[in-house]
Amino acid sequence: MTAPARHNLPRPGTGFVGREPDLSDLLHLLGTGRSVNIRGVDGIGKTRLALRVAEQSTVSFPDGVWFADLTDVRTGLEVHARIAEAVGVVEEPGQPLAITVTEALRDRRLLLILDSCEHVAAEVTEVGEALLESCPSVTLLLTSEQPVRLSGGTVWMVPPMSLPPTARNAPPPDPTTAEPVRLFMDRARARDPRFTVSPAESETVAALCALAGGMPLGIEVLGAAAPERGVYELFRGVHDHLSSPEALPGPGQAVTRNQVLPLVLGYVYLGLPEPERVLLRRLSVFRGWDLELAEQVCSDEGLPETDILDLLTSLLDRSLITVTGEFEGRVRYRLPEAVRRFAEERLIAAGESDTFQDRLLERMLLLVEDLGRKLESSRSMSWSERDSGRQRVIAEYDTLRSLLRRSHQRGAAESGLRLCVSLVAHWVSHNNYSEGAHWMDRLLALEEADKAPSRARALVGRAQLARVRRDHDLALSLGEEGLRLCRENGDDTFVRTSLNLLALVEVREHRTDRASVRVEEALRLCRESGDLWGEAIALGTRAVLVARQGDYPTADHHYNAALTLLRGIDHRWGVGVILIGQARAAEANGDLMTADRCYREALDTQRLIGATAEEARCLSGIGRVAHAQGSIGQAYDYLSEGLLLSHQSGQRAEAARSLLSIARLAFENGLREPACRLAGAAVVLRERVGLPAHGAPWPFVDVERVRRRRRQLVAWWEQGRLLGQTEVVAEAERLAEEGRRAPMAPRRRTEEPEPSRPRKRAARRPTGPTHSPETTSPQESLTKRELEIARLVSTGKSNPEIARTLFITPSTAARHVANINRKMGFHSRTQITAWVELHQAG
Repeated sequence: MTAPARHNLPRPGTGFVGREPDLSDLLHLLGTGRSVNIRGVDGIGKTRLALRVAEQSTVSFPDGVWFADLTDVRTGLEVHARIAEAVGVVEEPGQPLAITVTEALRDRRLLLILDSCEHVAAEVTEVGEALLESCPSVTLLLTSEQPVRLSGGTVWMVPPMSLPPTARNAPPPDPTTAEPVRLFMDRARARDPRFTVSPAESETVAALCALAGGMPLGIEVLGAAAPERGVYELFRGVHDHLSSPEALPGPGQAVTRNQVLPLVLGYVYLGLPEPERVLLRRLSVFRGWDLELAEQVCSDEGLPETDILDLLTSLLDRSLITVTGEFEGRVRYRLPEAVRRFAEERLIAAGESDTFQDRLLERMLLLVEDLGRKLESSRSMSWSERDSGRQRVIAEYDTLRSLLRRSHQRGAAESGLRLCVSLVAHWVSHNNYSEGAHWMDRLLALEEADKAPSRARALVGRAQLARVRRDHDLALSLGEEGLRLCRENGDDTFVRTSLNLLALVEVREHRTDRASVRVEEALRLCRESGDLWGEAIALGTRAVLVARQGDYPTADHHYNAALTLLRGIDHRWGVGVILIGQARAAEANGDLMTADRCYREALDTQRLIGATAEEARCLSGIGRVAHAQGSIGQAYDYLSEGLLLSHQSGQRAEAARSLLSIARLAFENGLREPACRLAGAAVVLRERVGLPAHGAPWPFVDVERVRRRRRQLVAWWEQGRLLGQTEVVAEAERLAEEGRRAPMAPRRRTEEPEPSRPRKRAARRPTGPTHSPETTSPQESLTKRELEIARLVSTGKSNPEIARTLFITPSTAARHVANINRKMGFHSRTQITAWVELHQAG
């Protein structure tokens, strides 16, 4: 109950007022059903209400509450992409994103909020039905203007904020206690904390709220205007505006609630100073912005750049824009969607829409092209400077998506493809392969695409996405065509990129001769042009080729040469990629010291750049090496943490690999029954992602020649095939706990060394501990958190018990235990206990 809730809920810029009965009803519906659709007109507060419900529901959903904004979504693929982004699922190479998302959520108990579904009601219905059917513990909370009906779900209409009714023969209710009046006063006092109203004025405030139709957004902007205009003047102005012939839909016809909010916004808009009106409508081109971006895009001769900050502050005070947080020290702003649509209509009416959309496009092209230049630049620069372009693209990605859609709708292939070419680095580094491929395919299919100057580069970029998605045939065909066109155009930069790409694909396809030709040409061209980034990639590919030919020392030399280049320019993403390749080659060759060093350094790099899938691979790699070195406790710690991270991020192939590694370790440690169950479950995961299947009881097929005992292994293995993924991950965690406590069992005479674990070199332990346990106390050698965990270990607590005590995850506890062992040269929890007790006694 006291542990921090898991969520990604956006931080509201203003307080939540009222809606207590609505909250109670919605919380009850979520507790009794699995899907609720909050329906209502634009501006009635659907999103704020959904967020408030989610905030109060965190205790009911141990796997978190997650918010996905579907405002600009138009396809089912985009729906899945937003869900994956919200819940932290990483796209699996070679697997449909929809399947990865569904499988990752299958056993999770979570609340998923899908906001603004009206544009994709059919697609959301299809996705929602699939999730409800396949994921029995997932609950959906939808917001939309139109009903989205899911099986067994409830459509709940958001009522307008209303004044309490007057009872017969009773004094009139106090208007200051009514929800709309409370909201009005809250926003007025946010503008001016000294703002108050008299009892008579409170009646006028209530009338103002009624004029706004009880629409929360309309009440908010009127409340923010009250300190400046005064309550009475504001009432007269709104009343006259709503009664004017321009506002009425026709003679004798009343204004409907759907029409009230635009009219209220129109009244407030007309009351703004001209510079604020101009800025408000120009801001509608964004899906989010900071001050610098607003200054660059929205200013001109009539609206000086120096005035933008004051105008933004005024619009913020008027509740027409909201603050969404900070990014890299910059305040981020956003228009409420109803205000953005209103402002966009005014921008079109002013004849400025194309002008400022084009200005935004020009600025975003500079931004994404800066990303490409920095990530592939051979100039030495700090990683923070190099990574700044990547971080900025993350912040502006919603706006970039809107520009891609606009380019496609207008048939503007060249501008769209230019955006895509530079966004490839973002899509690859953030595992957004399918979304990138979706946009590139749509833009390449446009009639103008064949003549677009960026088509050659776009083909190479699309081939890169095909490669990481493991669609090698497509990658080769597109890459070849892109290479041909780049040669014809004299585009030397992308000729080198194409050669490196094709070499990587041909290595994967085991076309050794062709790959060698490609990589040698790429290496020569990169060296001639001084392209250090491209040279490092080529050296890494050459290392893979040489390693496959059995020449590990030469491969290691090439890896080190690539690392020297990349470290020289402080390119940490590249360093991380090369280190993982070097670690795998060293592990396969039995060079355990090199493998351990590379995996650990790569782990630090992947954590720095936020690459979850690669982080899990490094953790599992460290665990396998620790097993080979005989460090059983460390092996269990790292393998279980890698397994949990792979499971949480939806990486089934890596989760299967970690399960098999834990199974091998447990089997050798005498825990045969659970080890066989893990192995059986791991094989099922492998089959689901298209990896080769194996017969029972793989990988322990040849370790038991006694028929009765072998039948027992097969029976346990078959039991494991019936386990769900979450169930087997939990069993692996329990097994890791048991394995840490169990002594290492001697190998049976019937067992033979596993052929998949080569030992070309004698296993060598990593470098010695940094502290002497005899002379150094825990207080002197451990961090504050490590000291807490060491003391809890000494009391006999397991990692799950430590996690509950300290409000951390079991994998984090395991990670700290592994760090203590590595730092002190320990190999068991018993040694930690003895060390703590020794210095406590002293």
